[in-house]
Amino acid sequence: MKSSPLAAIRRRVLAGSWASMLLVGPGLAPVSPAGAQETPAAQDSARFQRTAADTAKNGGVGLVVDDYGISFGDSRRINGLRFNFRDSRLERVNGLNFTVWTPKDDATGVVNGVAIGIAATGAKVINGLGIGFGVQGTDRLTGVMLTVLGAGSGSALQGVTIGGLGVGTGGRAVGINIGGLGVGAGESMSGLNVGGLGVGSGGPVSGMTIGGLGAGSGGNLSGLTIGGLGAGAAADMQGVTIGGLAAGNGGHMKGLTIGGIAAGAGASIDGVAIGGIGAGSPHTRGVLLSGIAAGGEDVDGLVAAGAYVRIEKGELRGVGIAAFNHIQGVQKGLTIGIFNYASVLHGLQIGLLNYAKKNGRFPILPIVNWGP
Repeated sequence: MKSSPLAAIRRRVLAGSWASMLLVGPGLAPVSPAGAQETPAAQDSARFQRTAADTAKNGGVGLVVDDYGISFGDSRRINGLRFNFRDSRLERVNGLNFTVWTPKDDATGVVNGVAIGIAATGAKVINGLGIGFGVQGTDRLTGVMLTVLGAGSGSALQGVTIGGLGVGTGGRAVGINIGGLGVGAGESMSGLNVGGLGVGSGGPVSGMTIGGLGAGSGGNLSGLTIGGLGAGAAADMQGVTIGGLAAGNGGHMKGLTIGGIAAGAGASIDGVAIGGIGAGSPHTRGVLLSGIAAGGEDVDGLVAAGAYVRIEKGELRGVGIAAFNHIQGVQKGLTIGIFNYASVLHGLQIGLLNYAKKNGRFPILPIVNWGP
């Protein structure tokens, strides 16, 4: 059947429409009418435009899509690489934050990844790697911090922190902290802490603590502690403590304590205390050794000094060795010296001259004296 002219026109229009769709394709289709579904290309274009506008509003420019990419300037958020001269309104970086100068005001925002500053870098929280002349966390630094001058945080240091001059936090320091001059923490310190001049904390210290001049704690001290001049704690001390001049604490001492001049505890010693000139505690259970003098109120164990051993109104239950053993309380055990004195003797005195005020075989005897 022969087709009509109208039918032919219809066939030509329809064929042209199909050809147009095949040639243009979905990616080049015009904007859909209202209510129609947008093509993927249109969606990507709209998303890029929104992100570019948001990046500009945040104070930066860059190749960014949905906060992913590279940002230059003081942008607030980025997942990727961020380069800026000086931060003033940082909120979050997941990736690299590179700055030239220190933050304008108090450091803000969170950096998860790498923070690098030519002069210094800072944020409220840095999790990862921090590098610069200085690294600052107004709240917390966690990870590895490597600085030429120093690193510090407001509440916590966790990980490995190395400062050419110093390392410090107003709160807790946990991990490895090394400061050319010093390391300090306001609340507590644990791990390995080394300071060229000193290491100290306002609260407990545990682990290995080494200070070129001194190492100390405002609370308890435990582990291995070495101070070039002195090592000590306000409260209890446990472990091995060595002070070039002195080592001591205000509470109970357990373990080995060595002081170049003196070693002592304000409450008690349970272990070994060695002092070049003096060693002592009100109550000792263990060993006291000193080049000059040693003693306390009560001693259970061995107390030995080059010149003088003194027990004040308490008891010596063990052995005392010195040129002069002065037991003002009760001697229960053995004393060896040039002159041995005991207010009450329940044991043996061996020396050039031995005096027992009460309970001795005789009040005074050469060589040896004893009491029941």
